[in-house]
Order: sequence, then structure tokens, then C-alpha cells
Amino acid sequence: MNKHLRKLARLAGTSTILLLVGCSTLSAETRQEHVHQMAHGVMPFDLSQTVHIFRMTESGGVLRVIAKDSAASDQIALIQQHLQHEAQRFQHGDYADPATLHGADMPGLKALQAGAAGIRVAYAMLPSGAEITFQATDIRLITALHRWFGAQLSEHGADARAE
Repeated sequence: MNKHLRKLARLAGTSTILLLVGCSTLSAETRQEHVHQMAHGVMPFDLSQTVHIFRMTESGGVLRVIAKDSAASDQIALIQQHLQHEAQRFQHGDYADPATLHGADMPGLKALQAGAAGIRVAYAMLPSGAEITFQATDIRLITALHRWFGAQLSEHGADARAE
């Protein structure tokens, strides 16, 4: 009888491990879905009609959002309006929108908020969207920007790409 109880306990332990692994895989998949579904509360444009492009540079990086359809003037206007507003907020250390969408513990976010005075943020309109350029000289801030870009790339999934 004792032998059967040990086998049952091992089987239960194995089942628990498999269940936990399955749940963590499910969470990884649903994180991108969560960001996609919640994006409309933070970004006025349609995420499925746009692409976020992240380019890491030696001094920081460039975040570009463009419309997939260059004739989608409504989406382009919304992208430009939103990125201009976000650039102004980022310059002052206000990263509330990314924190709302991705979580306050998003990699790099706290360092960017605390070090805002050491980051130059510039906005530029593009024919099919807009971009924000981030520049810093402090390696810790550059690293924070790269970590932040990487987290966004991961969580936006098919709606984002690195350049």
C-alpha cells in the first residue's frame, strides 16, 4: 500500500509540474493579446493598422510608429498626435502610458522616469506616422532605454519590429 501511495504522489507531482508549465506558456501567449486588447485605452490609433518600430542606437534609440497603409490619413493623424503628446510627457519623466499598458515594473521604466533630466527626447512627423528619438550620454540610461525597447518589442508581438 505504501508503494502505491508513493507512485500516486510522484504522479501528482509530475501532473502539477506539467500544469504549471502549461500555465506559464499560456501566460506568455496572452501577454501579447493583453497588450493588443488594452492598447486602445492608451493609444488612439488602431494597433492592428500600425507598426511600432524600435531602433536601438549607441546613444539611446528611436521609436517609430507608422501606418501599414500609407493612405490611412486618419491613422497617421492619430499616430502623430499621440507621439507628439508622449514625447512631451517622456521629456518630463512621465511614462504613465507605457506603465498602464505594460505594467509599472516594465524593464527600464523606473530608470527612465528617474533619469528624465539626462535624456533628450525629440519628436518628428513622418509621411506615414511619427517618431520619437531618445538620446543620453549616461550608459545606465542608454541601457534602460534598450531594456525598455526590448520589453515593448516582446509584448507588442506581431505589431512591432526591430530595425
